[in-house]
Amino acid sequence: MTLALFLGLSGVTAASAAQPTLPTGCGQAPPVRPGTTERFTLGSGGTEREYLLHVPDGYQRDKPSPVILAFHGAGGTDTVLEAFSDLSTLDAIVLYPQGLKGSEGTAWQGAPYASSADDVRFVQDLLDRTETDLCVDTTRIFATGKSNGGGFTALLACRLADRIAAFAPVAGAYYPGTTQGCESSPPVPMLEFHGTEDAVIHYEGGVRHGARYPAIGDWLTTWTEKDHCSAGKERRVAEDVVELEWSDCVAGAEVRHYRVEGGGHTWPGATQDSGSGDTTQSISATKTIWRFFQDHPRRS
Repeated sequence: MTLALFLGLSGVTAASAAQPTLPTGCGQAPPVRPGTTERFTLGSGGTEREYLLHVPDGYQRDKPSPVILAFHGAGGTDTVLEAFSDLSTLDAIVLYPQGLKGSEGTAWQGAPYASSADDVRFVQDLLDRTETDLCVDTTRIFATGKSNGGGFTALLACRLADRIAAFAPVAGAYYPGTTQGCESSPPVPMLEFHGTEDAVIHYEGGVRHGARYPAIGDWLTTWTEKDHCSAGKERRVAEDVVELEWSDCVAGAEVRHYRVEGGGHTWPGATQDSGSGDTTQSISATKTIWRFFQDHPRRS
C-alpha cells in the first residue's frame, strides 16, 4: 500500500501530515507590538516579579523565534542593561528579568549578597509564560548577563541546561554559589568575556563580600574539563583582545573566552556607560554573543 493511499484511508492527507506542529504560543497576537519593549509582572514563588519583554521588529506569529534571557548586574536594573547592551537590536525575543533586593541592592541567586528568592524557578516560570504568549523556538533559548548577572548565567548553565541552549556571561562574578548543580549537569556551549583590569571582579581572582571567586583561567579550566574539551587555540583578534577557543568538546559543546587586555568591568563594544574602567571598541560583545548563539542551538 502506498503512503498516499494509507494516509487517505486513515483520513489524513499527505499535505496535512507534512505540516509540523508549531509551539504553543504560535498563531496569536504578541503581547508587545513588534519593535518595542514593555514591562510585565509575573508571580513566582509567592512573589510578584518584574521583567521587560522586547519583541523584535521582524517577529512573525507563525515563525518560531529565538529567545535571549539577559540579566543585569548587582544593584542594576533591566532598563539599564537593555540600554547599554543593545541586545534589543537583535532578531530575537529578549527577556530582561529584574532581580530582587538583597543585602547590597538588586541581585541574582548565587551571590553572597542575593535575596533568598529562587531565581532559577523565576526563570523557569518566565520561560513558561513566554512560550505560552509568543511563538518561541524552544531549541534556541539562550542566556547572557553582566557581573552578578553573568554569575547567574553560569548557574543557569548548571541548573537549566535541559532548557537553555548556550550561555554567555560578561565580566561574570563566579562566587561559589554559582556552581550549584554543576557536578551532575551536562556539557553546554559557554562563551565568556573579561577584562584584565577589571577592578570589581579581578581577572586573577580574589575575595569580595566575604566570598572567594576564582581566577578566570581556573574558571575556564573547570568548564573545559566539564565539556571534555581537547587542547584549545589562542589567537589575537585585535590589538587589545585575545580569543581562547576550545571547540573539540563533547555533545557539540564549545568553550570560548575573550581576554580584553586593559579592559574594565564593562560590556565590550558598549557606547553607553556599562561599568567602571575602560570599554574596548575592538570587539562587540553583543554581536559576538549573537553569532555564538546562532551556532549553538540545543540538541534534542
